[in-house]
Amino acid sequence: MAIMLELGSTAYDWVRALHVISVIAWMAGLLYLPRLYVYHTGATPGSEHDAALKVMERRLLRAIMNPAMIASFIFGGLMVSAFGEPAAWPLWLWAKLVLVVAMGTAHGLQARWRKDFEAGTNTRSHTFYRAANEVPTLLMIAVVILAVAEPF
Repeated sequence: MAIMLELGSTAYDWVRALHVISVIAWMAGLLYLPRLYVYHTGATPGSEHDAALKVMERRLLRAIMNPAMIASFIFGGLMVSAFGEPAAWPLWLWAKLVLVVAMGTAHGLQARWRKDFEAGTNTRSHTFYRAANEVPTLLMIAVVILAVAEPF
């Protein structure tokens, strides 16, 4: 049984604005953290640069990305509840939700990679992280197209 919240137009607009703000913050982190990993692969383990990157990566993930992802899910979930029962949801919304799950998976992988750097066990190259940096970009493009154009 789906929970449907009745939001007035003003409340819905505020929820939508908060959703957009939280998604922007989350995307900023998803796009920047792999870039830090590119730089981190060139740092000498145990060096000041290595230590500084570990702090930056941890703070980005814990202070910005994790809260922004949670807020994105909460505000997005409130907006999805306006569509009623899942059986009534349009196909574009289902596609968007699949891509959001993929984005959450990318977030989880980035968090796991941070732990590898923290432990000094990273084995991936800067080329890997450059490629991984493109995944959130492609997902974001597809999500925005689905949310704005509602193509199907």
